[in-house]
Amino acid sequence: MARTIQVLFLSSEVEPFAKTGGLADVSGALPHTIYNLGQEVRIMLPRYGSIKNSPSRLHDMIRLQGIDIPVGDKVLKGNVKSSFILGTFTKVQVYLLDNHDLFARPGLYVHQETKKAYADNDVRYIFFCRGVLEMLKKMGWQPDIIHCNDWHTALVPVYLKTLYKDDKFYKKTKTVFTIHNLAYQGDFPKPTFAKTLLPAEVEEDLTHNGKVNFMKGGLLYADALTTVSARYAEEIRATEEFGYGLQDILQKRKSKLFGITNGIDVTVWNPATDELIPHKFDTKSLDSKVENKKTLLARMGLPFNPKVPLIGIISRLADQKGFDILGETLDALMKMNLQLVILGVGEKKYHTLFEKAAKKYPTKFAIALRFDAELAHWIEAGSDMFLMPSHYEPCGLNQLYSLKYGTVPIVRATGGLDETVDQVVPSKGSGTGFKYEKNEPRELLAAVHAAVKAFEDQPTWRKIMKNGMNKDFSWEASATKYINVYRKLLS
Repeated sequence: MARTIQVLFLSSEVEPFAKTGGLADVSGALPHTIYNLGQEVRIMLPRYGSIKNSPSRLHDMIRLQGIDIPVGDKVLKGNVKSSFILGTFTKVQVYLLDNHDLFARPGLYVHQETKKAYADNDVRYIFFCRGVLEMLKKMGWQPDIIHCNDWHTALVPVYLKTLYKDDKFYKKTKTVFTIHNLAYQGDFPKPTFAKTLLPAEVEEDLTHNGKVNFMKGGLLYADALTTVSARYAEEIRATEEFGYGLQDILQKRKSKLFGITNGIDVTVWNPATDELIPHKFDTKSLDSKVENKKTLLARMGLPFNPKVPLIGIISRLADQKGFDILGETLDALMKMNLQLVILGVGEKKYHTLFEKAAKKYPTKFAIALRFDAELAHWIEAGSDMFLMPSHYEPCGLNQLYSLKYGTVPIVRATGGLDETVDQVVPSKGSGTGFKYEKNEPRELLAAVHAAVKAFEDQPTWRKIMKNGMNKDFSWEASATKYINVYRKLLS
C-alpha cells in the first residue's frame, strides 16, 4: 500500500476565508478531496484583515508567535493562527500567517478606494513565501510536497533551491507550482530583488522585461508545473498570445508541465441539495428549474415569459472576460428574443455601460454590480443559458456550475471552456453547450442566435440540459491526477 503523502497547500486566497475569484474555490475544495483520497493535507494563506473568526474560530499557535522573517534590510515578525475547513467527512487544518502591518487591510491585493494594487505587494508576498519555510521549521512538520499556486507563492521553489538547498529539514521536500492565470505574474521594479535576499546569480532567473517577475521564478525552479486545464497547458507554451512572454520557458519545461482540469465542489454546487436556491431540482424535476427562473426574474425586476430564454453572466467585469466584445454586441443581443442578467464588479467603464443598458432595456436587461453568493446560485439555477465570451480562460468554473444546474453554456472555445463544453448538434440532441472560435462580435452573436433557436424546441432543449447535468466534474478525478504528480516526484 502506497504511503501517505504529506502536502502543504499554499494559496493567497482560500474559500471560505478570503476570496476574489476561482483560485479561492480551488484552494478550498481540492485539498479536501486529496485528504479524502487518503493523503495528509494542510493549507496556509495570509491572515488578511477581512478574516475575522469565521468560518471557524482562529486560534493563536503559541509556539509559532514572533517568527523572524527577513525581508530586505529588515527582520519582520510573523505570527501564526490556526483554524480548519469542515467538509462533509473532513476537517482540514488551516494556518494563517499574520503580520498586522502587511495584511490587516480590507482588500487582499488592491486598495478598496483607489482600486490600485498595494504598493508593497512585493514585500507582502516575499514575507509570506519566506515565512512559510521558517514556520515549518519552527513547527517541526516536514511536508513531502509544497503545492504552490500562482505568483504570490512562486518564490517558495526558488528559496528551496537556493537559500535552503543545504538545509537538511527540506532535503526530501518537492514543489508543485500550479498556474491559474499566467497573465498575472507578480512583476515589480528591479529594487525588489534585493528584498528577496536571494543570491545575486539568481537575479537573471527572476528578471523579465526589465522587472523582477515572481511567476518566472516559480516556472524555472518548481519540480513540477501544472495548469488548470490540458488545453491551457498547450496554449501557454505554444503562443505568445497566451504565454505572455514566458512561453519559451514553458516549452523547455514541457516534460514537467501537466494540464489537470479543475473540478467543482458538488457539496456546494448541486441543484438537488443547494440550500441557497428557492427550489431544488434534478434531471427528473426540471419544472422546478422554471420556478427558480420565475423567482430570479422577479428579484431582478424582469417579466417572465416561458418562451423567452434567460441568459446569465457571473463574472469580473474586465476585458479578459470578453466584455469589450459583449459591449459591441449588446444592442444587437437586445433585439433577439432573450433576456440577460449580469452579476459582478470590475472596470468602471463596464459599470457605466451596463447601468445605461438596464435603463434602456428595462424588460430585457438587469445588472447587479456587487459580490453576492446567494444571487450567484440563483442565476445558475434560474437561467436557461450562461454566457462566457472570454478572450482566454485557463479553466473556468462557471461553465461547470452551469452544466450541473442544467444551464446551457455559450462559450468562446478557449482553454478550459473548450475542453469542458461539447458542441451542441440540435438535430441530434447531442452536446452540452454552444462554442465559437474567434472572439469577434459576429461569432458571439451567431452562437447566441443558435442557442436561442434551439431553445424553441423544448423537448430537445431538455435533452441538452440533461446531457450537461449528467456530466461528472467533481474533484475526485482531478485530485487523483494531482496525487499521481506528487508520487511521480517523490519516486
